Amino acid sequence: MAFTAFWIEKNDKTFTRSIIERDEADLPAGDVMIEVKYSSLNYKDALSATGNPGVTRNFPHTPGIDAAGFVLESSTSDFKPGDEVIVIGFDLGMNTPGGFAERIRVPADWVIRCPEGLNLHSSMLLGTAGFTAAECIDKLTNAGMTPASGPVLVTGATGGVGSVAVKLLAHLGYEVAAVTGKPEQHEFLNSLGAASILSREDAAAGVGKPLLAERWGGVVDTVGGDILFNAVKSLKYGCSLAACGLVAGADFQANVLPFLLRNVNLLGVDSVELPLAEKSRIWTRLAQEWQVDLSELEESLTLDTLSDGIDRILAGQMVGRGVVKL
Repeated sequence: MAFTAFWIEKNDKTFTRSIIERDEADLPAGDVMIEVKYSSLNYKDALSATGNPGVTRNFPHTPGIDAAGFVLESSTSDFKPGDEVIVIGFDLGMNTPGGFAERIRVPADWVIRCPEGLNLHSSMLLGTAGFTAAECIDKLTNAGMTPASGPVLVTGATGGVGSVAVKLLAHLGYEVAAVTGKPEQHEFLNSLGAASILSREDAAAGVGKPLLAERWGGVVDTVGGDILFNAVKSLKYGCSLAACGLVAGADFQANVLPFLLRNVNLLGVDSVELPLAEKSRIWTRLAQEWQVDLSELEESLTLDTLSDGIDRILAGQMVGRGVVKL
């Protein structure tokens, strides 16, 4: 059976985008075939669409690291036709055809039932970005962070992970400080619940100092680089930073003093290879006690408007979450 897919082809060193018809027989082997109803646009999808070899090596290719839809076929008893399911992470949309298509076929151990409290649309309004924000907050709270710990810093606050983190933290009763390089988005961040806003320059000040004044009861860092370690140097005694991104760089100037003198923690966060049981637990939190209205973050996309969205997210011009309706 034919289905529509977003298609990236490599010609020498250039990459072209189109919308094509594919056949289900072209999909890779797998336990579960899913009719995709929604996906979402993440920065990693844009890297895949432009040939970043750290994301996708084999072309032609369909990106889309997120997918939500109905089971069409299953070779395992874990799923049956009609089940509403979510797939994020693992190899989806990297070197396995992804969610920017009306059909995917994947291993059963990549698939989670959509939990009660979410639907296919709301799950992709969260997507990998929202899931990662929740995973950061989950790690921080497991490390002892509470609203009484002090204000929580969120870097890259207008992006997918950052904007959901601001909204969710404010919803949970935290005082949120948001970092952005976009002065025109201050009102947007305030509407999400940010109590204060810092510029990138503010967040980067004092890079050469071994320690900075204690300020943060927790940090969700989406950018990496020196801003990450500046935030570590500004953590209050015993508090933690959850790191999940590197758009500002993979390297930073570091020293051991914050860890030795202030007993702080630098926590790594990965949503790709996180075991399925842990993914299911965090999805359940998002569907139940952490459920929050994210409609103000949504930009609706289709396969026809996806290419423009890719260009904008690469240029840092997309705010919030792009939800792709198949």
